[in-house]
Amino acid sequence: MFILAEDSERTRGQDAQSSNIAAGKAVSNAVRSTLGPRGMDKMLVSDSGDVVITNDGATILEEMDIDHPAAQMIVEVASTQEEEVGDGTTTAAVLSGELLSRAEDLLDDDVHPTAIVEGYHEAASIAQETIAEQELEDEIDADLLERVAVTSMTGKGTGDIGAVPLSETVVQAILMVDGEDGVERENVRVRTQTGASSSATELVEGVISEEEPLHENMPRRVEDATIAVLDVDLEVRESSIDAEYNVTSVDQLNAALDAEEGELREYADTLTDAGIDVAFVTGDVDDRVASFLANEGVLAFDGVDDDEASAISRATGARLVGTVDDLEEDDFGSAELVRVEKFGEDELAFVEGGAQAEAVTVFARGGTDHVTDELERALADGLDVVTAALEEGSVVPGAGATEIAIADGIRTEAASITGRKQLAVEAFADALDVLPRTLATNAGMDAIDALVDLRSTFEGEGRAGVIAEGQTGHVADPIEAGILDPAAVKREAIESATEAATMIVRIDDVISAN
Repeated sequence: MFILAEDSERTRGQDAQSSNIAAGKAVSNAVRSTLGPRGMDKMLVSDSGDVVITNDGATILEEMDIDHPAAQMIVEVASTQEEEVGDGTTTAAVLSGELLSRAEDLLDDDVHPTAIVEGYHEAASIAQETIAEQELEDEIDADLLERVAVTSMTGKGTGDIGAVPLSETVVQAILMVDGEDGVERENVRVRTQTGASSSATELVEGVISEEEPLHENMPRRVEDATIAVLDVDLEVRESSIDAEYNVTSVDQLNAALDAEEGELREYADTLTDAGIDVAFVTGDVDDRVASFLANEGVLAFDGVDDDEASAISRATGARLVGTVDDLEEDDFGSAELVRVEKFGEDELAFVEGGAQAEAVTVFARGGTDHVTDELERALADGLDVVTAALEEGSVVPGAGATEIAIADGIRTEAASITGRKQLAVEAFADALDVLPRTLATNAGMDAIDALVDLRSTFEGEGRAGVIAEGQTGHVADPIEAGILDPAAVKREAIESATEAATMIVRIDDVISAN
């Protein structure tokens, strides 16, 4: 009896397991060389010739054209890591691949997949407990947050500006949106503009709009501005029904044009009479309305996207209004300054010192599009890790020190676990060693010697990490070197990597339709 279509393909047993594990390991190996402050970049070229140069794990995996379903699971690990904590994507992907590699050895030794899965989950539980033990008791202040940001951004393509000044900008931005209900991460935006060195990057207390003024005669600088955010079209209203008008004389035509002109002028008069200095409109604005507003000294923009309109509303205290009828003073926001600056052929509008001050923008500069793109990714990672550290209120040593401690804790607990599951627990600990080993390799150290030194220093001093300096690195205390990671990043990496690896290991039958 045939229950599958004739063109279906089916792979079973060890062949299916080997194929899936090989695919997962291949994806992991693709990003391994990017790990750490001495990680290398990848150049990704699309079919259309678009080029992306980055060492950001999530971006690399997202840009890669991956078809194998097991490999896509590793991509999902990185995506989940990025969504949850914003950093540690390469760590999660590399750990997933190493867990699969160790599982493959266990399968070759006839250890049942169920025993491997149970052992991995038990080891992951021990790992989470060890992470809690590694958390620093220091108060989460601005200095500590800056060290977290520096750790995240060091080694990434940031042009001619170092991670230290960038970290100050990042921390300042996050602290400005930290309120009683926690960090409003969506209130921090990153806006890039090509045409200057990266050192020109600055923090703007407000919002930057990429829309240009509607009329060349509109002012380019408005102080103490009253602002309206309108979700309307300022055009001649169209009839909701099909209608035909029979014009039989010039007087009738002039009357129709005068009525249309009067309707458009009424829009402008309504805004100016309400005392509005600057208007951001999500819809379209007729050229004649723009001309009327320019004559009254009103600065206006149209085609503002919804996200930008919401950000302006949060920054200035303006309400998003769906009609220009019955405008009230409570509908408007205010800002200390709205200025329009020209950058090459582009004009950007800066809305600064808003009444609510609930939105800030990191204005990132760079000499080329590739530099600004990578700088934007680095800033996003820095903002996310600072948010994670501030919200959870805990950080752990970086530079592979936490992984060394976790592996040691798991090996200690493994002695009390009976059966073949113990082998899987020990394999999990061995898999964790891939992270400090990779950091050492990328820093120019001998991986084996570094791992031996790390374990010895950890046993003697209780903490040891790979500190990259110059063209090589050495083993030392990462806290003294200021290398710190949010505990949330480690927790999420362990959890997501374990889930992906165990899911792949349990698959023993692959059925695909052609």
